[in-house]
Amino acid sequence: MKNRHQRLIREDREHLNRQVNTLYNILTELYGTDKLVLRAGKLNALKLMRSRTIEERILALQRLIFEDPTFDLVPSLQEVPQVLEQLKEEVADMLARRSVEDELEQKINEKLQQRYEEYVREIKMQVLKENDNKENAQTLKKLAFLEKLEQKKLAHSTLDILRPANLNEIVGQKQAIKSLVAKLASPFPQHVLLYGPPGVGKTTAARLALEEAKRIKGSAFSSDAPFVEVNGTTLRWDPREVTNPLLGSVHDPIYQGARRELAEQGIPEPKLGLVTEAHGGVLFIDEIGEMDPLLQNKLLKVLEDKRVYFESAYYDAQDTHIPRYIKKIFEEGVPANFILIGATTREPEQINPAIRSRCTEVFFNPLTPTEIQHIICQAAEKLNVSLEPQVSELISRYTIDGRKAVGILADAYSLHYYSQTENKELQTGRMPALLRITLPVVGEIIQNSRLIPYVTRKASSKGEIGKIYGLGVMGFVGSVVEIEAVVFPARQKEKGTIRFNETAGSMAKDAVFNATSVIRKSINEDLANYDVHINVLGGGQIDGPSAGVAIFLAILSALQERAIPQDIAVTGELSIQGQVRAVGGVMEKIYGARQAGIKRVIIPAENAADISSELTGIHVIPVSSVEEILPYIFTQSKLLVS
Repeated sequence: MKNRHQRLIREDREHLNRQVNTLYNILTELYGTDKLVLRAGKLNALKLMRSRTIEERILALQRLIFEDPTFDLVPSLQEVPQVLEQLKEEVADMLARRSVEDELEQKINEKLQQRYEEYVREIKMQVLKENDNKENAQTLKKLAFLEKLEQKKLAHSTLDILRPANLNEIVGQKQAIKSLVAKLASPFPQHVLLYGPPGVGKTTAARLALEEAKRIKGSAFSSDAPFVEVNGTTLRWDPREVTNPLLGSVHDPIYQGARRELAEQGIPEPKLGLVTEAHGGVLFIDEIGEMDPLLQNKLLKVLEDKRVYFESAYYDAQDTHIPRYIKKIFEEGVPANFILIGATTREPEQINPAIRSRCTEVFFNPLTPTEIQHIICQAAEKLNVSLEPQVSELISRYTIDGRKAVGILADAYSLHYYSQTENKELQTGRMPALLRITLPVVGEIIQNSRLIPYVTRKASSKGEIGKIYGLGVMGFVGSVVEIEAVVFPARQKEKGTIRFNETAGSMAKDAVFNATSVIRKSINEDLANYDVHINVLGGGQIDGPSAGVAIFLAILSALQERAIPQDIAVTGELSIQGQVRAVGGVMEKIYGARQAGIKRVIIPAENAADISSELTGIHVIPVSSVEEILPYIFTQSKLLVS
């Protein structure tokens, strides 16, 4: 009995083995031997297929037929018949589908052949109808015109020649350039925001900093890293993503006109943007603060992902006519791994906080008259002209913009050159080897351009009662603000009035009231007994409380009839306790004071850390209270003499 039982078991296993082998043979015919092996490898079934136990071979069949690698329970011998029945049914369905697909494929091929023959006949008819020569007299004339235009070229403009060719030619920005190059030359470069007034070299510095970074060993940039430049004010885009030059867009086949061969098949065409063009290099966005806020947020997404992804309602992943590059773009996106350098003339507080948080910040300084003169002399060497004495000094009076200064020199060069060619003696070709730019020529340019001196107020060591220089800043450009005060006995006792410029701003008015409180507290003098008039010359608006100390000193000078030296300027917020509190833009204000000839500047002690160690030509005095200021304003001291 025992032998018979064993014989039956062997026969059952042999029967099951034949069924399993049959299923494997069917799969081999369906997929082919190579594809079946590859399929088994992807589904982790290859080892199970080669097993000697029927249960593991059936587990491999489950993974292959159902295309599911998660089948991990080996069926028991009792479960094998039931599992085999399920596998047979699934294989039967596969064979049925294959049969139907074969029939459909045959019919499709027949239709395609029929359509192809019709298409060929149409093409033949079209070729017969068309003229062999596609050109005519009009088209040939336009072609000749275009070829003629290609032959005409202008020399480089003057500004192209005068643009700095290396970092050493950028004047007045030594610290900023060092910081910028360091951020790019690192093996781990950082996104950067450049702040500063226009015409100080931000764009040129960014371009040259990349070239410098390429030469440094260990730099993240390759020798062919691109520098892509764009202006934020010109980055216009459509919120429907019909067009987006920065990030890229998709031209749908119907409404936006993809290429003809794509549109005819209903395939959308992706257009790559500047972020992809800058991949591996630098994307420089000038005036980044002027960009649309929503576009800035989209740029942040690209900075995070380092890729750009495209979408289109017309994209069909199953369409076999789609070129592989378009399929890759829609399914994987395109790389956009670059370093962003943004430049702006706005204050940091006006820039998108999310962009600021991803970028390090570098501040470019306003140019001093001495630096403007250096730029002019440097440009004169490149133009191969000589300058009459005081020409560079004259130009520096009318601008603190390096680009504008060079433009004035270029205008003077052009005017002088034209004047020389009008000279009949020089029309014979005997032009001087070295042109000389004179003061009258520059004066004519200044007059024709309606330029006005940049600094209209000049400091003086002479003292004046009730008048002091405050300091202001706008767009990273500092300037002096003349504040004056007069005090009269009140017409009616204890009914004095205080008058102040209506256009100066509400915060400046608050500074006036703070000053009156401090005067009453400091010298026990109630301004209710006086009529006080405070005036900001020029009617300028004082943005912020930084004129508080200056207003206090102007009123105190007028009240006590004590003269204030006119070579000193003051900035700082005044508290009602007489404390001098920190203000913004201190370095810019000091540069503005130095341009006006101010010798000493009083600043809040809290701003002392903001002062550059390389600052020269002006004495900076940090103070904490009004009591510390008075010796510098009204009496001579050692610090005042120095």
